[in-house]
Amino acid sequence: MVGLTHASPTAEATAPAATREPRFSPGRDAFRRFWQHRLAAASVVVLALLALSIIVGPFLWRIPINDIDFTARLSAPSWEHPFGTDDLGQDLLARMLYGGRISLAVGFAAMAVAMIAGTIIGAIAGMSRGAIDAALMWITDLFLSLPQLPLLLLVIYLFRDFLKGLVGPEGGVFIMIVLVIGAFRWMPVARLVRAQFLSLREAEFVEAARALGASDLRLVIRHILPNALGPVIVAGTIDVAAAIIAESTLSFLGLGFPPDIPTWGRLLYDAKDYLDIAPHWALFAGGAIFLTVIAINFIGDGLRDALDPRKVM
Repeated sequence: MVGLTHASPTAEATAPAATREPRFSPGRDAFRRFWQHRLAAASVVVLALLALSIIVGPFLWRIPINDIDFTARLSAPSWEHPFGTDDLGQDLLARMLYGGRISLAVGFAAMAVAMIAGTIIGAIAGMSRGAIDAALMWITDLFLSLPQLPLLLLVIYLFRDFLKGLVGPEGGVFIMIVLVIGAFRWMPVARLVRAQFLSLREAEFVEAARALGASDLRLVIRHILPNALGPVIVAGTIDVAAAIIAESTLSFLGLGFPPDIPTWGRLLYDAKDYLDIAPHWALFAGGAIFLTVIAINFIGDGLRDALDPRKVM
């Protein structure tokens, strides 16, 4: 008869202790380091409040953005109009809330276009050798050498009317601005991704996966790309701020959205002739752009510190 075996007391005592050991999590550690960056943490709160205000605000502040009241034109901020009014008596708070949706949407959509294009091109260049890598980097350097603002103006001037007739005035301008800004912001992402791939493709864990028979596609998706995303995310935050500024610049030059669509850049453009008698008109729109851009830049700075394994906080 086989006797019953009992686990040794030592094993029973050490097993619970082993299960109670805290497991190291790189994501949790990066999250902790990010929130220790005070400016980045405060910027997350500021950006969240801005996003919440432009999403929820129009449901609470129900004044129409095109409601004209000539008796209240160029009014200073008051209880009735907290941000004042413009030259047509339109409420600037309502127009700011509406325009913020478009400005932030343009920024994040253009960032997505730039990150996707830059990641694909950088990954192909980083995994390739010889002519493909050289050709892709030559194209990247060519785009980096082009003057961006004149080309932006030229492309918008040539294709604006076509896209307006194709998908409508607001949708056409939105697609055009997003694609044009994204087309001129992918190059730094591509160079960054290529540099990460060049260093990671010779790493030991990648060599081990290759020795086990992993294909190049699996190596990229499962092993190299997840380890290269940290710097790409940081670059993406910078692209959001740059895209918001680019959209504001185009709207300020009169080549952005139509006059009846009050983006923050368009509000600045309309306010330029009234700076001496109605400075509030430009101050609120400019302040919103300033707060958004500086918050995104501080968030990118915090992400850079949090995702850097050599950073000790």
